[in-house]
Amino acid sequence: MNGDEQVSTPSAALGTLPSDLPATSRTSTRPAVILLIEDDPVLAEMLRERLGSRGHTVWHAASGAEAEAIASEIKPALVIVDLGLPDVNGLVLCANLRERWPIPIIICTASKRPEDAVLSFKLGADDFVRKPFSTDELEARIEAALRRPALQAAAAAPADDDLQVVGPLVIDRARHLAAVGDEEIHLTPIEFRLLSGLADPPNHLHYTKDLAEQVWGEHDPGIGRSLQVHIRRTRSKLKSAGRGSPTIVSVRGLGYRLVWEGTPASPAPAVS
Repeated sequence: MNGDEQVSTPSAALGTLPSDLPATSRTSTRPAVILLIEDDPVLAEMLRERLGSRGHTVWHAASGAEAEAIASEIKPALVIVDLGLPDVNGLVLCANLRERWPIPIIICTASKRPEDAVLSFKLGADDFVRKPFSTDELEARIEAALRRPALQAAAAAPADDDLQVVGPLVIDRARHLAAVGDEEIHLTPIEFRLLSGLADPPNHLHYTKDLAEQVWGEHDPGIGRSLQVHIRRTRSKLKSAGRGSPTIVSVRGLGYRLVWEGTPASPAPAVS
């Protein structure tokens, strides 16, 4: 398929290809392994053929479950995710993928909800493309995303408002780092967002619903159970970081608070 051909699919996922993009924009990076999570088989096959002709290796998953199975076997350099999957909320999948890999994630969706773009970026997406789109535009975005890590300069010293300090715990939101004294805490992206949320402010009750919406963009029973697992892991990592580090305390039926003994905790609400 030539780059200047008009593409048409039954699902109307693609539009007319623009003619003002230089050909070099499509071949400026090395071939990469791409995980495509898309439940439209026609669109998926077209993208596999198109991206494959550029030298990329494309693994296709039609659902979140298939994506999880494939993810255990490959190490993709980039992921393309459709939000309208049959078995999982694409926003939740985006957050899970960000936790698994520090690689570019491009959301590609027919959703018209304006809030989906904002939530996607909050949950770790690097780019957001609405259908219908042109393959030339998508390729240009893929090439830009694959080049971005190599072009990033060393992180500058963080501004004061990028630092959260709770006793010996320092959270650097700009560089996505957390440490107790000289001991770095190795957190997953979800654990980092949880800890940062609990530290803003510390010794304060953070309701379960608010934490879930802050991390995943929504709250439901399944996310609530996942939150408990991530809280336990984060609490364990804090405990292992050294004596005197803050502690995550559960307030049954309500939520959690990050408590440091050096600062008086605010009174806990009555729990029936």
